[in-house]
This record gives sequence, C-alpha cells and structure tokens, in this order.
Amino acid sequence: MATSPLAKTYEPLKTLPGDDVRQILWRFSDRFDLAMLVQSTRAVARGPVARLVAAGGRQTHDWTDAKNALLAEFDNSGITAAYMDPEEGGYLEGPKNLALALIAYELAWVDAGAATGSLAGCLALSPIHERGTQEQKDHYMGLAAPAPGKTPWRGAFALTEPIPFVGVETGMLSGRVRIVDWPEGGEPMLEVTKRGRFITNMGFANFVTAAVDTDDPRFQGSCMVILEEGDPGIFDRGTPTKKLVHQLSSTSDPVLQLRVPASRIVGGYSVVDGRIVPTYNHGEIIEAVFRRTRVTVGIMTSAKLLSAIEPLIRYHRDRFRGSGTVPPGSPRYEYGLQMKEDVTHRLLDIWATGEASCSLGFVAARVYDQLDPIEKEKDKVLAEAGIKGSMAALKYFKKRIPEALEFLDLESKAGSLRNKVRYQALKADPVVQYLVIDAQANVFCPACKLWNTGHGSQVMREAVSLMGGYGITEDCPGFLGYKWMDTQLEATYEGPEAVQRRQLSITMTNEVFLAQFRSWITEMRRLASHQPASGACTIASAMDLWLWTLEHLLHSGDADGQKLFHSNRQGVTFPMADALCWLLASRQQILDVQALREQGPLNPAVADGLEGTLTFLNDLCHMQAARSAGEVSRICSTLAYGYLRHPGWDGGCSSCVREDEIFAIESMVPGASGFCSDFVREDGTHDAKAGPCVQAVGLGDFVKLRTKLDGCMAGSMLARDRAAGSIQKVMIPAALDYPQ
Repeated sequence: MATSPLAKTYEPLKTLPGDDVRQILWRFSDRFDLAMLVQSTRAVARGPVARLVAAGGRQTHDWTDAKNALLAEFDNSGITAAYMDPEEGGYLEGPKNLALALIAYELAWVDAGAATGSLAGCLALSPIHERGTQEQKDHYMGLAAPAPGKTPWRGAFALTEPIPFVGVETGMLSGRVRIVDWPEGGEPMLEVTKRGRFITNMGFANFVTAAVDTDDPRFQGSCMVILEEGDPGIFDRGTPTKKLVHQLSSTSDPVLQLRVPASRIVGGYSVVDGRIVPTYNHGEIIEAVFRRTRVTVGIMTSAKLLSAIEPLIRYHRDRFRGSGTVPPGSPRYEYGLQMKEDVTHRLLDIWATGEASCSLGFVAARVYDQLDPIEKEKDKVLAEAGIKGSMAALKYFKKRIPEALEFLDLESKAGSLRNKVRYQALKADPVVQYLVIDAQANVFCPACKLWNTGHGSQVMREAVSLMGGYGITEDCPGFLGYKWMDTQLEATYEGPEAVQRRQLSITMTNEVFLAQFRSWITEMRRLASHQPASGACTIASAMDLWLWTLEHLLHSGDADGQKLFHSNRQGVTFPMADALCWLLASRQQILDVQALREQGPLNPAVADGLEGTLTFLNDLCHMQAARSAGEVSRICSTLAYGYLRHPGWDGGCSSCVREDEIFAIESMVPGASGFCSDFVREDGTHDAKAGPCVQAVGLGDFVKLRTKLDGCMAGSMLARDRAAGSIQKVMIPAALDYPQ
C-alpha cells in the first residue's frame, strides 16, 4: 500500500506563520494596499488599544475620554476611510469586504470591542451605501470621510427594539413613522419615533439609520430612515448598556423622536395613490447589509483563537521555570507542560479551529468582493429588461437557473471536452455569474457566522482552561479571559445561531449551490490523489455522506410518514446546517494550504522554512478534516436512523434465525454466523435487549459511505503527533508585542 512521504521524514515548524504566509493563505499577496492597511491597523491594535485594555479601560460601561481617543486613532491610521471609495474620501479601489475583514481580524486580535466600534460606523453607512439614493450616498459618505482639519461624522445602526421587545425577530418593529405635514406639491415631513436597544456607537453618533414601520395609512410598510442629531425633536443617546463584554465600544439604549423630510428615507420613495411607498422595505435593506457584515463578526472570533497560540505556548514552556528543583537545560525546564501530550493536543485543536475558521471567513469576504461588481451588472440587466420588484426578479432568475447549471457542468470538464464558445458566453453573462456566486455567498455568510462564533466560542473556552487560573485574571497574557467572554456576544451579533441555521437550511438546498458542492467533492478527490495526507480524501468522503443524507431527508418520511426535511422540523434541518459548516471550513483550510504549497516557493520571504510550515499546516488540515468528518458522520447517522422506529420483540422477528441454524451454518462456513444479526433459542428465548436489530431498508448505500469514511480517518492521529512535535520546537518571540 502506498504511503505518504510524510511517513518518512519531516521538517518541523520553525516559527509561527508570519504575514507573508498569511497573505498567500488568504489571497492578498498581490495587494500592497491591503498589506499596508494591515500594518497600520495592527499598530493601532497593539499600541493604543492594547494599552487601554491593560490600563483597565474595560472596567467601565461609560464612554470615557480614553475610549473616545481611539476614534482619532482609527481616523489617522486609515481604518475609518477604508470603507469609502476614492471619490468619497477613501483610498481603496473596488469592493471592500476583504479589507474590512482584515481590519476586524487585526483589531479583534487584541480587543473585539475596539473592532466592533470601528466596524459599527461602517454598519451605519451600509444601508446608505447598499440601497441609498445617489444623493444620500454622496452626502453621508462625504460627511463620514476623514480629512485633515475635519472631524468626520459618525453613525449608528438602530434595528433592535428595547425590552420587552428586544427578543422578537427583526421583521417586527415597534419604531414608527408617520406623516405630520404634506404641503401641496411639496415634500412630506415625517415624524420618526424609535427606541433602540443595544445600539453601538450611540454615545457619539451624529446620525442614525433606523428601522421603522408605518403608523400612518398614507405611508406603506416599513423602511429605514436617516436621523441626524440636529433634527427637531428628541435625540436622546440613552443610558449606557451594562455589558459584560466589548466595553471598548459605545453601546446604549437611545430614545429618538424627530421630524425629518421624506428625502431621508433610505433608497427614496414614490407616491402611489396618495401614499408614500418606500423603494425598499427595512427587510430588503438589512438583508443586503447583514449578508456582508456577518462575515467580519465571524472573523473577529477566529482572530481570538489564533491570538491565543503564542501566549499558551509561552505559558506552558515557562510553567516550571524559576523552581530550584528544575535546573535549566532539563526537559522539564525546556518544555514545561508541553512534556504532556494532552497539553499539546488540546492546543492543536485550538490552532486547527482558528486556521479553519479564518479560511472560511476570508473566503466568504473574497466571494463578496467577487459578487459586488457582478451584482451591479445584474441590476443593470434587470433595469434594461424592465424587471422591477423582488418577485419579478425571482421569476426571472428561476428561468436562468438551467444556464447556471450548464455553466457549472462545463466548468467541471477538462478543457479539451468543454464547449469553449458556449462556456465563454455563459462566463460573460452577468446574470449567470450572479446566480453562481450568489449561491455560494448565501451559504458562506451564515456558515461563517454560525461556525466561527458558535463553535469558536466553545474552543476559546479551551484556550482559557489551558492557561490555568491565569486565564481568568485581568492581567492574563493575551487578554484570553476577556476574549472568551467577548465571543459570547459575537455569537449573537447580527442574528444568533438559530437565525444562521434557518438561513442555511434554505440556501444549502439551492440546486445551483448543490451543483457546486458536487464539483467540490471531485476537486477534493483530485487533490487527495496528489496530497494523500492533506485530509482532502476524508473531507470528500464526508461530503459524499452529507449529500447522500440530505437527498435522503428531502425525499423521505419518519416512522409516522411525516416529511423529514421541513422548515418546522428544525431537529432535522439545523443539524444538517451545522454539519455543512464543518465541511466548508475544513475544505477551505485545505485549499488555502494548497495555495501556499503552489505559491510559497515563488516568494523568497516564505521559502526559508517553507517545508516545515507546509508540513505543520498540512497536519492541522488532516486533524481538522478528521474532526469535521466525525461530526458529519455523527449527525448524519443520527438523522438517517433516528427517525426509524426501533423494533420490539412483541412483533416477532422476521430476520431472526434459530440457534440450531447457527450451528449448521458455522459447521459449513466457519465464521459465517457473525453475519447473522439475531437468533432465538429452541425454547424461544433471545438475548436481553430492546428488540431485534434494525433492518434499515434503503440505507445500504449510507452504510457503505459511512464505512468508507471511517477508513478515511487513517493517518489523522499520526498527523496530530507530528504537529505536537512541532509545537515543542517552534520558536516564539521573547515577549508578546502588546501591550506596549
């Protein structure tokens, strides 16, 4: 049997992966502008932000002068302007999703509250940027852009409602808008009443984009409206929210009752039969906003996991140094707690999760960078065709799905077998490309938010526990206790786990996405043939099992004949969504390491020590693939068998054999009796158990797929042992580079 080259010799990891490695993994090695943005953001995070945390800045709910000083740091470093286009006062051309994700990563490496405070300003502008009129975009983006001698306007996004309504879904609003004056031939004046809950940036916001519903028969439906602090009425910033986490962001519960012109309705409006009809309801706007901003929140948790690695290695190695009974140079002095396998193995789980979640988060950001320009081209096509409204667009897209599937089929074929003319025509069609990329984005976004923050928060607890009692102190190196607490909020930001699972249960059954998913299985198989120790084979087999289970659930019923895959059967749909997240994260982690394998030798800054880095990251992939496959196998088995009724003895046993038949079979073919599931003795008695073994009709293929998957676990523990050896040898800096 052929074995991996890694089974012979391997070079250990020399140093922790640096910026040059990360730029290749996350696909921005050709973007000097983003590399500079990372450096400037890091200087703020590990300088002013870290010093503020170390000085106890998180110990108060109030928005203090010290916290407020961070806003100027964001402005001066280019963080604030990163969201704007050059014509609006920014400096980055093109889509900004990856740029904002990198900002979130660098700030959250030190403190997630600082990251939230920075990104909340972008969130306030997002409704205007995504759905505002051109006049609204020009005006407010210009006001928010930093410039020498100018204090930029800062915004807040007010969606959630106050207690007791804070728990309701975002489709239900208690905020209201009504018409107070509508002069003949003039612009209507509106009165907007909004009481917010947990509104970030409210302590210093100059404007608020607020979601409200109609309170007037002359106003149709909901909308989002822009409120300014100078508008007539009440602009009460409210009392600070008594948060346990993210204290470096300003959060309060505002009270707003203001009169504004109807031109402040985000996206504009039309007048139909004497009624104001907003161009977009609030749901359409927040859908466009959250599908992008959820990604950055997911990456904030990923950054925490990777930021924990260096402090943990240092703590474990130094654990026994200073004791008179542990002389320098002894194994206990050099390795400390790392002499024990449990410590290194648990640290590897944290590291592998951090790598996989970063891979998932950054690919989601890159997909949105792809989607943004295509979405604009798609909008032009719809406008030229006279297609207006979401329902009309959906009908049009449904007719074009066969072309998207055709494109994916052609793309999966080798160049010599591909109809090149047809392929190029479909590749140049903005609607076809929109359907393909949008299908990915609609899955990657909730998957990133769900898995990175949900599973990530659990793994972050492991990081704290590996620090011992030090982990829950204020002066814990790397602020790990704070970071663990912060993850609890990130898991609920912009929709808790149930919201993401609900969205995934719908988008993951999209036939365009499933066509791509099938091609990804082939992709993993091809990669596994060249890199057998990468975990690609394991993930391909797990993807096969997940896809078979999904098809089974979509077309099967339970023991009572009730449909299994249904929106109200969240015991079915939600676990399948969870399983998909594991697969997507692990697959992308493998692809990122493959990119490093291909591009690393071409980069002189990476070439030194590349072999050891690749070996280590490859082993993390293999470990994570095995863990992901185990979760998928557990979930799929539970769902495939769990809705069958377990048989009982009272119904007889049609599949049982008699004990004398067992003896006869064994006498002819020794060992064959092992294939007999159940037997009864001559007196009619049987083994003490609930009933005969389940004979699951139609699950034969499932059994084969799961058995195959079990075999694909081969090598994963060897990879863990190799990686553990690297952790003992890897060089780390003499001290953390923050606080400074």
